Amino acid sequence: MDAKTILLDSSILIDYFRKRDKSKSVLYKLSNKYNFCLSIITVFEIKIGIKTEKQSQDYLTLTKNIEILSIDEECINQAVNIYNYLKKQNNLIELADLLIAATAMSNSLPLATFNIKHFENISNLKIIQHS
Repeated sequence: MDAKTILLDSSILIDYFRKRDKSKSVLYKLSNKYNFCLSIITVFEIKIGIKTEKQSQDYLTLTKNIEILSIDEECINQAVNIYNYLKKQNNLIELADLLIAATAMSNSLPLATFNIKHFENISNLKIIQHS
C-alpha cells in the first residue's frame, strides 16, 4: 500500500451515508488526501445495516473502487497480539474492532474512525485525526 492509503472504519462510512450533503462528511474531506481500503469486517458491519435497495445502491456506488482487505494469517497473528496486550491492560474491545485494527496494522495502514476510544489503547496503531 502507498503512503496515501488509509483503512476506513465503519463509523466513517455511516457518517457519509447519513449526511444529505456528502461534501460535509469526513469521508468526502479525506477523499481529497487519501485512497481508501476497507476491512472485510467493515464490509460485514455495513452490509448488515443495509435495509433498502437505495442503501444497497449507495453502498455499491461508494465502494466500487475501494479495495477490500481480507483477514489472513498475518492479520490473525496481529489480532492475537492486540488481544493479549489489551487483555493485560484489562481494556478489551469488541472483536470486530480488534480485527479492524489488526487489518490496519498488518497492512501498515492508518485507520480513520470516529471511535477513537475503541482504538486509542492499541499501541502502534496510527489513527487519522480528522475535523
